[in-house]
Amino acid sequence: MASLTCDIGAFIASYDGNALPAECREAARIGMTDCVAVTIGGADEQAVRIAADLVGTTAAGGVPEIPSGRPLTPLDAALVNGVAAHVLDYDDVVLDGHTSAVLTPAILAEGWALDSSGAEAVEAYAIGYEVWARLVELEPGHMHDRGFHPTALWGTLAAAAACARLNGLDATQSAHAVAIAASMASGLVANFGTMTKSLHAGRAAQAGVMAARLAANGFTGSPDAIEHPVGLLRAHSPSGEPRLDFGDDALGGRWRLAEHGVNVKQYPICYATHRSIDAMLDLVRDHGLTPNDVAEIHVRIGRTQRLMLRNRSPKTGLEAKFSIEFAMASALVAGQVGLRQLTDDFVRRDDVVQAMTKVVTTTTDECMPDMPFAPADEVSVVLGSGQTLQHEPVALAKGSWGKRLSRDELRAKFIDCVGDRLGSGETADRLFGDLMDLDRVTSLRSLDLTNRHAAAKH
Repeated sequence: MASLTCDIGAFIASYDGNALPAECREAARIGMTDCVAVTIGGADEQAVRIAADLVGTTAAGGVPEIPSGRPLTPLDAALVNGVAAHVLDYDDVVLDGHTSAVLTPAILAEGWALDSSGAEAVEAYAIGYEVWARLVELEPGHMHDRGFHPTALWGTLAAAAACARLNGLDATQSAHAVAIAASMASGLVANFGTMTKSLHAGRAAQAGVMAARLAANGFTGSPDAIEHPVGLLRAHSPSGEPRLDFGDDALGGRWRLAEHGVNVKQYPICYATHRSIDAMLDLVRDHGLTPNDVAEIHVRIGRTQRLMLRNRSPKTGLEAKFSIEFAMASALVAGQVGLRQLTDDFVRRDDVVQAMTKVVTTTTDECMPDMPFAPADEVSVVLGSGQTLQHEPVALAKGSWGKRLSRDELRAKFIDCVGDRLGSGETADRLFGDLMDLDRVTSLRSLDLTNRHAAAKH
């Protein structure tokens, strides 16, 4: 039987980037643009500052911490920027995880150090995404059910693949890079709703940079580390039956990135809530609902969604990010679920707490083929009068690849996240334009990712 690990290595090293489909390039640009926005938006969060305080400033010319500009080593920049990318839980999601929050910090860190072009960054994103997607296909179960966070697991190998591509590693070295990464991949669902969830993305990005650099310097891993009977797939498998006869569905022949794209979040909260939020906001708006009108809110979601949304009575903004009860309460009380609502004070408000008690959740074992969610979320509201308002089932969240945001809508989110952190609206607008046309950027170092006029915080 052929080696999947080696096949991945060959794909990383030999794929002709000029042949990358336009749809893949568009998805990569959108994913990286949105990720930079939420990274800048999350940079001042406590989790990010704690992680940043652990790493030292390097010599001038290092990779910038975003957006402070403090020079860091590539490994440290991938870590800190990766934590910032995921800390708000506002980053895009697909393939059972958060692809951009891992790939973008790793690519920007290593690509900055190597003085890579924007086109090379886009190609590295696509390579990493395809490796992630292919591995997901080989496991019929869902990693969340086993307690593993797919972002931390698959993301580590995907980041290694992307960084191996940026470094121009040959097929053997690239195989070693993903094999090394396979021993560095982990992250627990039990840590959802805490700072550690954002650490999953930062550590995966950092591990990807490290694995590629180790391989470039002669470090080795097993040529069958992924598919061996005691390799990555078997060791982490929730089903116990991963597809080790992976066949000839060659990477680069069918582009998963064009198929699945990226799902851009409209709300800074776990994606398992988004379709239900869309439905609840529609009901609130269409019927002018207030908390006093509503006796119960009924939500039907997938079993794994319920498992992820573990916090039934959240007390903090972090905990609320993993609560369907809070998501429905915020939609009802505030008419929105945004950054202003994901605060400790709002979560603890009496009217929000009271609204959360009205939420009744049921689950289904039915599941989407590419994500551990129900085929559609269902929301209905029982009024105090006894009347029931039923929203039609929601299969696609706003912002998903099948229900995409326009460029203007993407820009609106970008500007909202960035605010005045780059010093001026003109700087933010220019960065948005450069990222959305990243293929044309000759050097990643030309991207204005920092507020050069702000005083350094470290």
